[in-house]
Amino acid sequence: MLILLLYFFIAVVFIQIFYYLGIFGKFAFGKPQTITPKKLPVSVIVCAKNEEENVKKYIPLLAEQNYPDFEIVLIDDASSDETLEVFEQFEKQYSNIRLVKVKNNEAFWGNKKYALTLGIKASSKDYLLFTDADCYPVSKEWITAMTSQFTMNKTIILGYGGYEKTERSLLNKIIRFETVLTALQYFSWAKTGLPYMGVGRNLAYKKEEFFNVNGFIEHIQVRSGDDDLFVNQAANKANTTIAYTPESFTYSKPKETYKEWFTQKRRHVATANYYKFFDKIQLGLFYISQLLFFLLVILLLAFQFQWIAVLALLATRYTIVWIVFGFSAGKLKENDLKVWFPIIEIVLIIIQINIFITNIFSKPANWK
Repeated sequence: MLILLLYFFIAVVFIQIFYYLGIFGKFAFGKPQTITPKKLPVSVIVCAKNEEENVKKYIPLLAEQNYPDFEIVLIDDASSDETLEVFEQFEKQYSNIRLVKVKNNEAFWGNKKYALTLGIKASSKDYLLFTDADCYPVSKEWITAMTSQFTMNKTIILGYGGYEKTERSLLNKIIRFETVLTALQYFSWAKTGLPYMGVGRNLAYKKEEFFNVNGFIEHIQVRSGDDDLFVNQAANKANTTIAYTPESFTYSKPKETYKEWFTQKRRHVATANYYKFFDKIQLGLFYISQLLFFLLVILLLAFQFQWIAVLALLATRYTIVWIVFGFSAGKLKENDLKVWFPIIEIVLIIIQINIFITNIFSKPANWK
């Protein structure tokens, strides 16, 4: 029995090495990206629901972008606070702001995709750049950096949306670690030619891509997924690329309590159930192999069965994974996470198990 477990463990280690070297290594060890300004006409689209304080801080940062031809489409999704009033003041202040007022609709009550569809239709530019109301660009060259990756064929751009660093906070490190790992996955699969998701905090595509798939109609019943489900449906090897120069990053304030973040991640995990079959398989295999790796290490070492071989495989896997993650974190300017990698990886696996079990017994909350 133990010899079978050892062979199984070897197989799991090879699966993990395949993911990190064969797939994730494409991003980790890829060449640095350059920015070649394209000066394309861009509509920056921001959908907000009860985000009064955030839009006060962040919309001016969008308006001050150093870019020759862009408008900002502000979508108020039936807010009950002062978000609409703040938007109206910005509309008077900046000539390139276009305001879309969304009223609750019985058929699409509280559905962000409905609000975004109205905003996209109201936009006047051919290229769309999305960010969330609680996000801000890291530089005034954000639009330039993101749109520089557009070509005649590459009409969907996946960007990086990070989170602010909070000193002496383990939760903050877990959130940022999970964000880097997620970006490593969707960037790498996109470079492989199999893009499967993007994040609405930083995503760009040509407007025609939206209409080519009839917008969000295929998954309109799913409240979340205006970003990842759209990319999962519309993106392919021919039309998708990534942007990862530091100037292209956006940041937002992370959740401050474990409960808030756990609720957010439950929604993200539930949305992944609607991905294409292959994408669900590759994601599932990756997380299952992570879990089995640690369980088998504990079991084999507990029985001291071939412990030298087990420790050698353990060290090999950790060395490879640490190097790949370290290079990736460096590219995404999250260098401090390299040191915490061994601890946070285990913590995150435990949290993911908790999320999976919780989602089985209760439905996660949606767009507020």
